[in-house]
Amino acid sequence: MKKQPGKIRRFLPYYKKYMPILMLDLLCASLTTVCELVFPMIVRSITHAATESPASLTVAFILRCGLLYLLLRVVDMAAYYYMATVGHVMGTRIETDLRHDLFAHLQRLSFSYYDNAKVGTLMSRITNDLFDVTEFAHHCPEEFFIAGIKITITFIILSGMNFKLTLIVFAVLPPMVLILSFFNRKMREGFRESRKKVAELNSQVEDSLLGVRVVRSFANEAIEQEKFDQGNLGFLQIKKKVYRYMGGFQSSTRFFDGVMYIVVVVAGAFFLRAGAITPADLIAYLLFVSALLNSVRRIVEFAEQFQRGMTGIERFFEIMDEVPAIRDLPGARQLETVRGDLAFEDVSFRYSEENEEVLTHLSFRIGAGECVALVGPSGGGKTTIAALIPRFYEIDSGAITLDGKDIKEFTVYSLRNQIGVVQQDVYLFSGTVKENIAYGKPGATDEEIRQAAVLAGADSFISDLPNGYDTYVGERGVKLSGGQKQRISIARVFLKNPPILILDEATSALDNESEYVVQQSLDRLSEGRTTLIIAHRLTTIKNADKIIVLGKNGITEVGTHRELIEKKGDYYNLYKLYNDTEDL
Repeated sequence: MKKQPGKIRRFLPYYKKYMPILMLDLLCASLTTVCELVFPMIVRSITHAATESPASLTVAFILRCGLLYLLLRVVDMAAYYYMATVGHVMGTRIETDLRHDLFAHLQRLSFSYYDNAKVGTLMSRITNDLFDVTEFAHHCPEEFFIAGIKITITFIILSGMNFKLTLIVFAVLPPMVLILSFFNRKMREGFRESRKKVAELNSQVEDSLLGVRVVRSFANEAIEQEKFDQGNLGFLQIKKKVYRYMGGFQSSTRFFDGVMYIVVVVAGAFFLRAGAITPADLIAYLLFVSALLNSVRRIVEFAEQFQRGMTGIERFFEIMDEVPAIRDLPGARQLETVRGDLAFEDVSFRYSEENEEVLTHLSFRIGAGECVALVGPSGGGKTTIAALIPRFYEIDSGAITLDGKDIKEFTVYSLRNQIGVVQQDVYLFSGTVKENIAYGKPGATDEEIRQAAVLAGADSFISDLPNGYDTYVGERGVKLSGGQKQRISIARVFLKNPPILILDEATSALDNESEYVVQQSLDRLSEGRTTLIIAHRLTTIKNADKIIVLGKNGITEVGTHRELIEKKGDYYNLYKLYNDTEDL
């Protein structure tokens, strides 16, 4: 695997759009720092005048010093206001850009990624993990810039007063940095663990809440509570460890604060005794060290936020580094005119290296405008075949062709735009009926939406809803029956009007009455289109142009309903299991 550049280095391009804001923010940071460092010099000047030349300590001199500092505080106030407002907005904009890129990348990842990912974990990555990036993006360059300026300017000024004492004072910094770096690294590891635990906890909560009906039906609330409590206590243990390291970090900082002050006082006293430093210089030393330590304390205050931000960035790039399994090949072209001639040519496929092959050297053809049904026992690969046509997964060998061309020659978007899928498990988005139907053709007019609903046999029940087409369907369409949801999903495909149609057990979860109504809608939908039907109820495919029977070792039979019944093979046996022999 190619080595990735450092996370900070990869994060820096997100500042590019906001470079003028960042530069002005850093300029304001430098102004606030200069204003803070001028104060010890003013005190030094007044103290020096009082001890060395009392006559020069005039009222005018004192007022000039006070007015100068007051003016600097006005500049400091304006600069700090910019940092606290526009600087924070910059951080929020960067967070927004990160979230946009992350969601866009998740949209590109193939089904194989989602087969192994938890939705709750991904939601945590998109939301919680990026919240702290706002503070990080703003304060990280600002605080380190301020610290750099303070250390540099303080070293230069103090060296001019007494170089030896300055070296003694600054000698305390290396061990301080080493010890704080140790605790810093441990905190970072702890925050990374806590982020993972929060994501797992979110995923568990989501799973439990989405399955609340199953939980209640089995009276297993206590089991779910126990599962949640275990995850919650695990999160507590991680946070306890993090705060132990944070305590070590902050207490070490306080210890080195004291060391720095006592070094200045003791060493300064010796230099003062030897006449190598003036009382004014010693006071200035203490004030400069106070300003320096104040900067260190600010970094300590933001240390937790820094670590949270870094952890969020690391977890952001973990997903961004996932390579989509399904991508457009170089030179892929738009699929525009489609006849609908589909063919599987010696196709083999497995979901992962650990799994057995689902399809082995499979070959069959669906002519343009032909209706073909796939039947067979579970595990034969019927749904897999339906998923391979729109390239939801990539085949291992062989080829799938459309109108004689390998589907890989077309862009993924244009290929899927020519295919309509109606599945057993209907997903309706949280919104209105109209919005869910319009999903098949964004920007469709109200008349187009209504016409699609009429063709799907859904207009009558939609009109009877409290607000008609503007009725809110609830999360995942919970306010509608199974048959109603299925007809809305069929209307969505009618609106899309694709030349190729895949019906993946679209009626198997419905009652007899709903199945009859939905089947009529599906029959209208499949007219004039290349249609692949995956059926569990074999009575629904009696009129298919061709029926392909799949077994564990591939295709076992091909023919019309009548031909296969007369053959009395696998299809005959399957049909007889679920239907009266009189219907044969």
